[in-house]
Amino acid sequence: MFVPLFLITLLSGGCTSEQKSMVCEGKIQTLSGQSQGNIRGKIVDLFRSFSVETDDLQLESGPLQSSDQQKYIPSAVTREGWLLQRISDTQFSAINAPQDKMITFSCPSRAL
Repeated sequence: MFVPLFLITLLSGGCTSEQKSMVCEGKIQTLSGQSQGNIRGKIVDLFRSFSVETDDLQLESGPLQSSDQQKYIPSAVTREGWLLQRISDTQFSAINAPQDKMITFSCPSRAL
């Protein structure tokens, strides 16, 4: 009885999704690439979605979509009209075309 209970505990623990919160450095640019400064933000990465929080901004991606993750960056449009993209495990972007603003966050590497 001990072995099956141990295996069940081990297997169910491997299936939980943990929130991975990181403080990340961001670069603010216009859509044409003109630098507008730096920003620091907190990214909570759930792999299939993420959130961005800065002093002035709070965004939730909702479910990220990509027809082929090998070719296309998983992305979603927020209720506020921002396009959020999960570029990699350590890079995220937030784009707002009407405001002519793009923020690219680079986060510290993390062990899997």
